[in-house]
Amino acid sequence: MDNLLLSAPVIAQSVTSTMDSWDHLLLIALAAVAAFIPRYFPMRFFTKREIPEWFNEWMKYVPVSLFTALVVKGIFIDTATYSFHLFGHVNQIIAAVIVIIVTYMTRSMALSVLAGLAAVAIITFMM
Repeated sequence: MDNLLLSAPVIAQSVTSTMDSWDHLLLIALAAVAAFIPRYFPMRFFTKREIPEWFNEWMKYVPVSLFTALVVKGIFIDTATYSFHLFGHVNQIIAAVIVIIVTYMTRSMALSVLAGLAAVAIITFMM
């Protein structure tokens, strides 16, 4: 299995080097269809249905939960060993605290993202 994973870039390069422009176009078209289908059918199914209020209330928490899971994994989990490190990325923890404060004060996603990018850039250049 390890040999297969190590040779994957070589296999991918040999496959893509034998593809011509039509193969690339077909690949892009199939990827577009694959991305479109899971978005279209739920929208088509739920447009004429009444969604219960409890479901709408529950769905308000999904983006926050997903975003939190991604951020916590990126800051506190070491991807090489998949182990938890409380203070492994201090600069990212400081930037996350700054983003939390800006988000709480402004309730603006755009300002939060800009504050996070600026905080990471400044902290990276300082450390």
